Amino acid sequence: MTRKAATGSKLTIATLGSHCSLQVLKGAKDEGFRTLLVCEKRRLGLYSRFGFIDEIVEVGSFTEILGDTCRRRLKQVGSVLIPHGTLISQMKSDEIEKIDTPVFGNKWILRWEADRILKEKLMKEAGLKIPQAVRSKNEIKGLCIVKLHGAAGGRGYYLAWNRESFEEGARRLIDQKIIRAESDLYIQEFIRGVPVYLQYFYSPITEELELLGIDRRYESDIDGIGRIPAKQQLGASSIEPSYTVIGNIPLVLRESLLEEVYKIGENFVRTAERLVPPGMPGPFCLEGVYDSEGKFTTFEFSARIVAGTNLYLDGSPYSGLLYDEPMSMGRRIAREVKVAKKRGKLDKVVT
Repeated sequence: MTRKAATGSKLTIATLGSHCSLQVLKGAKDEGFRTLLVCEKRRLGLYSRFGFIDEIVEVGSFTEILGDTCRRRLKQVGSVLIPHGTLISQMKSDEIEKIDTPVFGNKWILRWEADRILKEKLMKEAGLKIPQAVRSKNEIKGLCIVKLHGAAGGRGYYLAWNRESFEEGARRLIDQKIIRAESDLYIQEFIRGVPVYLQYFYSPITEELELLGIDRRYESDIDGIGRIPAKQQLGASSIEPSYTVIGNIPLVLRESLLEEVYKIGENFVRTAERLVPPGMPGPFCLEGVYDSEGKFTTFEFSARIVAGTNLYLDGSPYSGLLYDEPMSMGRRIAREVKVAKKRGKLDKVVT
């Protein structure tokens, strides 16, 4: 499954123009790499502003990364492609696995991220505490959250507490053409607590796990509802709250919780190595909630860089404990590519 990256004197760090591409390419430039952005025409106005992007390959849609023109150019400049959430949301797993440009990390595990059943299997086998999956709308017996498969950024999520509320939400999504059928949805027990997103980096070169940052998301309009006084909330009871991610907020945990943070991250890495070779090289995120007892329940994982890392272009309180220089996740990725190339181990960090 492993694909050899270009081994010439020059490598180019490439990514899609969305999600967290700015920090990826800024970090690559800080590490001395040439940079390339695959960019949809409608986004050129934004990305042409930044001097650390050496080359922009214009496309009509991101699926053109599979086309001959884009593939040829990526190969010509010795590209290593950095995947992020847009790759997963815009392309099917089969398409991602057909990319013949070397992909940083494990492109095979992205299928497990996009499929709720596979995702649940990996988290269970890693020994993570996870919410109870509800297999049928007829089995809903309490408050649940209904989700789409893949990296939807909270789009289309809704709450349900019985069969009727599930069907009402599903009909709305079908009418909006967000889903085709109820079978496109995944039902999960709703866990109360503080949402927390743990940003990790695992190096197969050093075999060390690093915690590089923590954040929580600000979602519209479920978070905005909290700004409405109770009396007015009752008057607006017909509003259906949504969970679309608008931005991210920095978070620092109580230090006493960090030992468990490292433990669950290491368990996840070991399980990924066993179930989805070559495992989980590079960035990943465990996403969940802390309850009133300080216990963490993991409801998601992202097997690549997440947008919450955009908070820490100059490093986070946690990267500052490991590095005596600004270290974003984007730069950490580029550093890993550089070290792997120098040691002749690029095959350990790309697929």
